[in-house]
Amino acid sequence: MSVDEVQTAPRMKAADRRELILEAATAVFGAKSYVGTTTDEVAHAAGVSQPYVVRLFGTKAKLYIAVIERAYARIIGEFESALPGPVEERRRRMGAAYAGLLAERGMLPVIANSTALGGDPEIGPVARGGFASVWRFVRDEAGFTEEETRDFMASGMLINAVVGLRLVGAYGTEASVTEVLDACFPDAVNRVREFMPAADEPW
Repeated sequence: MSVDEVQTAPRMKAADRRELILEAATAVFGAKSYVGTTTDEVAHAAGVSQPYVVRLFGTKAKLYIAVIERAYARIIGEFESALPGPVEERRRRMGAAYAGLLAERGMLPVIANSTALGGDPEIGPVARGGFASVWRFVRDEAGFTEEETRDFMASGMLINAVVGLRLVGAYGTEASVTEVLDACFPDAVNRVREFMPAADEPW
């Protein structure tokens, strides 16, 4: 779809255009970080003009905030969907739900990157709020103990690191990488590898 088509197609609602840009921004920010990304790169990935992105979101910081708010909302939504069922299987279901977020390129690296921006006056409060909301959900809604919540959150951060480091290309050839991936995805390593970005991919 061309830039003009995206901007003029009467059947694409404003909410759909916004979602289109947020998906593209998630992929680009996830690959290049907040600091390393420009709104022009996001616009190019979304197939729209850079002025259109600015008109819709205002600044790069506000665009990034929208991206991380959407990412944390997705996490909570996936965890909510994983709650029904036997309690003893809840952690496994929630872990699988988190791994399933790999299907959207950049989602987990964006979360990881946001944790490094606590000192940013605009982004920091949003990132802290999102992180805290996940902790509260796991602790209060899922019913984990403090120790279980800590371990579950730590496992998620390890998965974020594995994705951000783009280790998937060394799976099966480097023993330590293979061990880490098998530990992170004990029941689905072959499936999730299909969604993990390789080192030579732009995003």
